[in-house]
Amino acid sequence: MKRSVILKLSTALGLTATALVPAASVAAAQEASSKDDIALDEIVVVARRREERFQDVPASVTVLTSATIKAAGIERAEDFIALTPGVTFVNAIEVGDTQVNIRGINSARDAEASFGFIVDGILMSNPSALNREFSDLRQIEILKGPQGALYGRNAAAGAIIVSTRRPGNDFEMSTKVSAAEDSSYFVSGTVGGPIIEDKVSYRLHANYRTSDGYYRNSFTDNSATVDDFENFNVNGRLAIQAGENTFIDLKARYGEVEAASITFNPVFNLPFFAEVLNNPDLFEDVNDHEYVFQPNIDPFNNQRAIELSAKIEHDFEWGSLTAWALYSDINQDFGADGTSGAFGFFNSEPTCRATTAALNAEGVTLPSPQVLGEVPDSVFAVPNGSFLGPYTPTTCDGTQYQVRNQEDVSFEIRLASNDGQDLRWLVGTYYLKLEREVGINLGIDTGFGITPNLFNPIGSTNPTEQLVHDQFDSEVFAVFGQLEYDLNDKVEASFALRYDNENRKVRSLVPLDAVSQFVDFDGNFSFDGGAPLNPGLDPSVNPSGTVPSQQATFEQIQPKLSLTWDIADNTTLFTSWGVGFKSGGFNNQGSKATVDLFFNDALNANVTIDDLYRKEKSSSFEIGFKSRLFGGRMTLDGAGYITNTTDMQFFEFFVGSFGLLRVVSNIDDVKIKGLELGMSVKATKDINLFAGASVIDSEIKENQARPNTVGNKSPNTADYNLNFGADYTLHISDEVEFFTRADYVIVGPMWFHTVQNNTVPTAFGAPADLSKTQRNAFGTLNMRAGFQGDNWSVMAFAKNLTNNIHLEEVINAPEFGGVFVNPGALRRFGVELTYNF
Repeated sequence: MKRSVILKLSTALGLTATALVPAASVAAAQEASSKDDIALDEIVVVARRREERFQDVPASVTVLTSATIKAAGIERAEDFIALTPGVTFVNAIEVGDTQVNIRGINSARDAEASFGFIVDGILMSNPSALNREFSDLRQIEILKGPQGALYGRNAAAGAIIVSTRRPGNDFEMSTKVSAAEDSSYFVSGTVGGPIIEDKVSYRLHANYRTSDGYYRNSFTDNSATVDDFENFNVNGRLAIQAGENTFIDLKARYGEVEAASITFNPVFNLPFFAEVLNNPDLFEDVNDHEYVFQPNIDPFNNQRAIELSAKIEHDFEWGSLTAWALYSDINQDFGADGTSGAFGFFNSEPTCRATTAALNAEGVTLPSPQVLGEVPDSVFAVPNGSFLGPYTPTTCDGTQYQVRNQEDVSFEIRLASNDGQDLRWLVGTYYLKLEREVGINLGIDTGFGITPNLFNPIGSTNPTEQLVHDQFDSEVFAVFGQLEYDLNDKVEASFALRYDNENRKVRSLVPLDAVSQFVDFDGNFSFDGGAPLNPGLDPSVNPSGTVPSQQATFEQIQPKLSLTWDIADNTTLFTSWGVGFKSGGFNNQGSKATVDLFFNDALNANVTIDDLYRKEKSSSFEIGFKSRLFGGRMTLDGAGYITNTTDMQFFEFFVGSFGLLRVVSNIDDVKIKGLELGMSVKATKDINLFAGASVIDSEIKENQARPNTVGNKSPNTADYNLNFGADYTLHISDEVEFFTRADYVIVGPMWFHTVQNNTVPTAFGAPADLSKTQRNAFGTLNMRAGFQGDNWSVMAFAKNLTNNIHLEEVINAPEFGGVFVNPGALRRFGVELTYNF
């Protein structure tokens, strides 16, 4: 198992640091050690697309072996990322919208991931693919730093490499069942074995998970409709040994998710109003917020995933051929209460006025500083008025419905030399064809819930009032290669190079003749309406009354140079330099027109958003060491790195009277630096100690999108994170052991936006102060304890044992005058049973 411990070695270096060190669990050590041998197990990785010792890889890699995965109870991405210093994870808006930050480089929503996600050697091209139950795991490797030279498309920050168990000649059957609080249940089963001895074998796996979630909707009798979750997955795999030198691997996966979405509360950051009205809740620290969920809409989030892949491996005398093809189709949508009540967008709409009056008469109250009056009109304008935020029990918020569907086909072919020679080489080519549909609908809430269509005509029960809806098509071609050469028996040099060419197209799918009921062509709000649903269709923006299709090509050469030096039998030094690349792309067409009309023209916000965002490029230098000490009982690793990122892609969220808008902008120049150190110790044959930590320093050097944010930190980047713990095995008898494990994880302070200690103009006429929107540091303790035998286990577990109250995410909408906050997971106890037949 690989873990990281990082300590701040020297402030004189001017580096804040990230550390990474392998840490072994007792189960991992026992796999390869006799009872008298207490050395840590040697780890083999495939980080450079060939098997080699962990110590020989010139990069920082966190490795979790199958034994560690079992011991820690790892089932989903958030489980193993929590054990990876320098990497953080956010998953709040929707189940497929996973945000992973590696060394200060984040995955921007509605763009591509910043890391390569590889399962059994196949690159997953959909960012939503990380949202899955991880089953039949053999090993997980998290490779940090730019990996585009080998893993290519969007592996600018690193790569997550997952290896699962291949079908074999022995019949196997296993099951796992767990039950926990909040009606949380999980069941999985695997069966596999030979079809034709030594030639054809199979594995089938299925799992099901359900939970009521941690939070309840107080408006609907404390119903479990805030963060409930349900999914199931079926995986099949067929292994064919087609001759002595040829192996064929066929895989299929089908999964469905039904869950909640938008688990958020608003937090206002309006100090002027807080002072004038003597209400501190108008200028609230996000970490002090008390959550109240009371939307009238039951939020939903559906995802359906289909993956089919085929891979062939063939050995020649001089090397090997590997070729694979992947078909992926992941469709997802979600709907929830809207945000327009805060701006009075639907104040004149009859249902809005009726529900406001009815709820006021029933004595329904809203959390401060919100006020529910007899009418939805502003409390500052009428004596019996309201002050509404988003997600209220009235219908004045409207509805939001969003779609993100992606279908893609990709393949890769590569040739590699044999391993046992001084000069080793690899060459290959990659192709991807991708079709993605993205749409955001603001609808009128007439009391009948959400009609799950991106366009509903006037007169329907959920008519569309604002809409962005586009078809995005991409075609990617890449060639790559790598040379590794042993200069002598102690020094290896390697050089990798990749060229990516990505052609992107976009066309608007918004109906040209569909108009608003409330907005006229001058941007005023009245029942006259008549303005197009998308501001990009306004004649003042496009006289033709259409949004023209666009096309752009993004290309990049990505080199990587590495050097390793075995200065002793147990110590290796390494250094590397590489370039990372993420393709540019298109926002929903009409985004620029919307921001210009409602923010720059109306508020003089000075925010630059374009319908096309630029490619992201990074250059990273790293130097480090890896060692095994005291006869293999201790590992010690360290690394320092500096990364310069140009045009970093960043997710912006805009909320206003028009509804909501999700876009990607560019931060022109960001500098990130870090230093790493880690350690693991096998104290006795039954006790393992491990620890890991990361400290990252970052600074925005230039940002034309928001010039006043220069000097701030890279968004979505924790200042530090640490994990440490231990596991212990007590041998009760030859058949029974007592096993316990504890993992303590600390995540440091984090800003989620480029706007930090800054003020911005707002639609409310007074500036917002975002200085109270930094998430505080928090720590969580997970524990497992129970009994196990050769083929069974009974474990009790506790997640967040100390019930640390913390934030999961803060989504800033600066011109809204506040942010949207999502609470983190609470304490949960449960029990788990496994049995291998």
